[in-house]
Amino acid sequence: MIPIRPKASGSGSGAHDSNNKQAVHTPSPSRVASKPVPERQLRSPREYQIDQLKRRFSPKETVDPSTGETSLVFSLKPSDPDFAYDLEKLECDLRIPAEYPSKVARLLVRNKDIPRGFAVNIERGWDRLVEERKGLKGGTLLTVMNALDRGLEGFLSEEKKETVKITVFKDTRHVEGQPQDVIGKEEVIKQPEVVKPVVQRPYIPLEIFTRDQIAEAKARRAQEVRQLEARMSRLPLYHKSSDGVIYTLPLDPKRRSSLPSGLQSVHSVQLVIPLLYPLQPLRVLLNDVDANEAEAVEELFTQKAVEQKQMSLTSHLNYLATSLHALAKQAAQMKMEEVKAAAEQVKKEEEGKGRKKADEEAKEAEHVASVAGDGERGHVHAIPRPLEWTLVNADGSSESNSDSETDSDEDYEFIDGEGNPSGPTPGTSLPTATPERGTAISFPSIELHGIELLQVTLLSLSIKCNRCKTLNDVTNLKSDVEKLSSCKKCATSFSVRFRAELVHANSTRAGFIDLSGCTIADMLPSSFIPTCGRCSTPYPSPGFVSVRGETTTNVCRECHARFTFKIPDVKFLTYSTASSASLPPTTGPKRRDQKLGLHAGEPLPEKGACAHYKRSYRWFRFSCCNKVYPCDKCHQASEDHVDEWANRMICGWCSREQNYRVENCAFCGRSVVRKRTGGFWEGGKGTRDKVLMRRGDRRKYRNKKDGNKVNK
Repeated sequence: MIPIRPKASGSGSGAHDSNNKQAVHTPSPSRVASKPVPERQLRSPREYQIDQLKRRFSPKETVDPSTGETSLVFSLKPSDPDFAYDLEKLECDLRIPAEYPSKVARLLVRNKDIPRGFAVNIERGWDRLVEERKGLKGGTLLTVMNALDRGLEGFLSEEKKETVKITVFKDTRHVEGQPQDVIGKEEVIKQPEVVKPVVQRPYIPLEIFTRDQIAEAKARRAQEVRQLEARMSRLPLYHKSSDGVIYTLPLDPKRRSSLPSGLQSVHSVQLVIPLLYPLQPLRVLLNDVDANEAEAVEELFTQKAVEQKQMSLTSHLNYLATSLHALAKQAAQMKMEEVKAAAEQVKKEEEGKGRKKADEEAKEAEHVASVAGDGERGHVHAIPRPLEWTLVNADGSSESNSDSETDSDEDYEFIDGEGNPSGPTPGTSLPTATPERGTAISFPSIELHGIELLQVTLLSLSIKCNRCKTLNDVTNLKSDVEKLSSCKKCATSFSVRFRAELVHANSTRAGFIDLSGCTIADMLPSSFIPTCGRCSTPYPSPGFVSVRGETTTNVCRECHARFTFKIPDVKFLTYSTASSASLPPTTGPKRRDQKLGLHAGEPLPEKGACAHYKRSYRWFRFSCCNKVYPCDKCHQASEDHVDEWANRMICGWCSREQNYRVENCAFCGRSVVRKRTGGFWEGGKGTRDKVLMRRGDRRKYRNKKDGNKVNK
């Protein structure tokens, strides 16, 4: 092996660097071996290169018999995995002349979806590649085609070439100028053509924006487009155009049955987002619908988008899905108004023609009368009846006598030109609010985050019989539907009716409950339907099941906004009318007011303790029946099913419902379990058994002779 030693910096001509470790810097031309060329290519290069293309692309071959030119039609798929254009295949038509390689081959692009200007760029790129490899040995059509594949993206990115479309018109002026004096043929009389008036559209100047406006619009468009792609790109009907302007998105209208028949088949929409959105208006195109009905709806949506520029793309799409039926209805009304206006215009024109004709007839009659020389002219003129005389009685009869002037105006009403009363229709009244009677249910400290409205759809209550004071359950109460039942112990019948109201930021009342034969004890887990505060879309039925003290969090099905609601407390308040209210007795013992349900801040009965566990100051809500009991033994004594683990509790000191805690309340902080004492009296709250009491407690030996043992 020959070691390589660098030359000294001062030796030689200095053309090479001292750090260059190449043994031979410039090889001798006699030692360079050229690439071997197959003998068949040297003998017949045209057939050899055509066979190469056949093996590579499997083209469709045709030969022109007159010129001997060979045409190879095939598809070239771009090999670059990061190809920037939406081009699946390049349809190529390679024309190889019979004198090849003395005459160069030509390439024609046959893609119909590529504009002719860009196709010309590709064809000229092929010509440049052929010229570059013309003098090289071993350069074949296949190598040029591979070079075209590598440079295809560059050719398409060039500026589009200007093209000219040539249209051939046949000159028929010599035929039209021939005389029409042929015997046996009728003379054709040309009618004058009706020239349609050219409607001049008003000039709309091009709107000019500043650089700051354009930069702000581009930044907002990029942000909202990213949000739209993140939420919609995984859906099956999603598609994005190559220029990023048109997005095909799925569309599910809320009230599809209320849409016209031509719009009920819509399942997707094309959202056209201009490059300068929101400076330029947003447009939509409904797919698979009637074009006549969809055009008016699309125009209305564009007007709404121009008015509400602060809305995002997702909000616009949600508005279209929820209000498509309203837009269709508005478009139908506008179309009816246009038809009515056109009919009125035609009617006015006909009336004008009739009036003109009547005037002509009157003039003609006057002329005839003057010619007759009668000398007598009529002096009676017809005066139209005043509007004030056209009166209708309340019973529908009409009067025109002079006696009617003395009647009061209250017995009559004016009528319009079509015979319809112009005043208000009797018997109609504005809708009133829910009557305030019965027992109101409200959520005083309700927390609504991202929720516009909250409605109780299915209410479940625990009621107490007025006769035997037994608790009964009434579940799934719907609004304005009365439910009849009977007590499970004494069989006394009772009825419950719920009248729902909407809960929002300014009203915590959920409705009224009409009771008969019972009173309310507590609210059981019920169903709630929230309305999103961002897109005003109600959550689909049946909603969420929640109870007092529980926090419910979810996202909107339309705009995917997060919302939360929590009901810390439930309050029942009895509304009594003046007729049903009775004054309290002036003498005798005062009756204790009965409280409905649980009241936050007040202790439970016996502070939550029961006969089984006297040191437990809380109630438990069992998940098997969603009812509250002091302990599992009380649950087994009242219910006929096996109890399940309770994960919620109600504090016996403050009556607030919360998640299960071991020792203390999360709101008031007091202990819900009394700990075992240390054997002392502790003011009556400790040990009372003198056998278990400590010797140090003086009550252990009180009233005994050996009381001196305390000092021992």
